[in-house]
Amino acid sequence: MKAVLKLEELLMFVLGMYLFSQLNLSWWWFVGLLLTPDIGMLGYLVNPKIGAYAYNVFHHKGIAILFYFLGVYLQNDIVKLIGVILFSHSCFDRVFGYGLKYITDFKNTHLGKL
Repeated sequence: MKAVLKLEELLMFVLGMYLFSQLNLSWWWFVGLLLTPDIGMLGYLVNPKIGAYAYNVFHHKGIAILFYFLGVYLQNDIVKLIGVILFSHSCFDRVFGYGLKYITDFKNTHLGKL
């Protein structure tokens, strides 16, 4: 089952790449911005609770999808780009087993213990 879930995440990552291709931007933007959602880990410098909340905001697919559709509604490619990067990054992380964080410890995720 674990392999099936990773495949599903990989296919969603490919969807994110497709959505990016519709933005008519150079691919170096995708590559250059793909890891930016990890800025949410800076919250762990404060404490595990703040860290988990900050990390989860930047890695929640629902928030990513809301940004993308807001960009569609506003016809704003920058807002769509934010949504695509958040979504693609979250999928990419989950392929490698990094899930949303519990407030107890960075290694406790909704996908299990790292």
